[in-house]
Amino acid sequence: MKSRRQFLRLTGTGILAAGTIPVLGSSALVTTLKKSSPADSFSLGMAGYTFARFNVEETIKIMKRIDIKYVSLKDFHMPLNSTQEQIAGVIGKFKDADITVYAVGVVYMNTPESVDQAFEYAKMAGVNMIVGAPNYELLPLVEKKTREYDIRVAIHNHGPDNPLFPNATDVWEHVKDLDPGIGLCLDIGHDIRDGHNPAADIERYGERIYDLHVKDVDKASKEGKTIEMGRGIINIPDVVAALRKINYSGKCSLEFEKDMQDPLAGIAESIGYFKGIMACK
Repeated sequence: MKSRRQFLRLTGTGILAAGTIPVLGSSALVTTLKKSSPADSFSLGMAGYTFARFNVEETIKIMKRIDIKYVSLKDFHMPLNSTQEQIAGVIGKFKDADITVYAVGVVYMNTPESVDQAFEYAKMAGVNMIVGAPNYELLPLVEKKTREYDIRVAIHNHGPDNPLFPNATDVWEHVKDLDPGIGLCLDIGHDIRDGHNPAADIERYGERIYDLHVKDVDKASKEGKTIEMGRGIINIPDVVAALRKINYSGKCSLEFEKDMQDPLAGIAESIGYFKGIMACK
């Protein structure tokens, strides 16, 4: 094997995820791998936006095929104005498939009423975290609600496309003096598209990172687009190393925004790559 980078690209093909090692005439590959993954405190999940073109049943079918058991659910699968009965029905379908809905969101909050609705929605869903994007002026109300409901809010950064929380630093500056119930959902793709280093930001703001959206992008600029993990410009090994350094214990949820009509191959490649990185020394 000529380089570590070539090895990492091999992991992206799903070779490691399949649990097999090809014979390549080199012992370097074997010695680079651990026999089993490290005992990481974080786990893989899926960000619900990945499945924007699929219904609940189709989403579950894809998740079963890639063997991922955690999802942050978006409102196109479970509308914000759902009744308790409707919410229980959706959550129940995932539960029956051995998939845990661990959070809801991204939930946008631009009025006091929408803040109230978001917390009632999360309460009915039985989750303890909202991945959210509240307007800046609503943060005092959000802080009050996190205490009242005992539900955390992980604020999602949206990159240079959106002036509201464009990067992890902006989120941190707005939440650092608020109740610890408010933290970050760090989207590493949007972070690098806004000129920041995701691995460095993980170390810098780790105490308040409650969720992670993982992906890769082809450019570190506003024009950057989602690409299969391992093919882009984000240093995923550095991201994993940073997560281990801060003892991150949340989810790393893949948000795959390429080929959204037919994303299975790209999702599988990305999950395989990330699992491969986790299996490396």
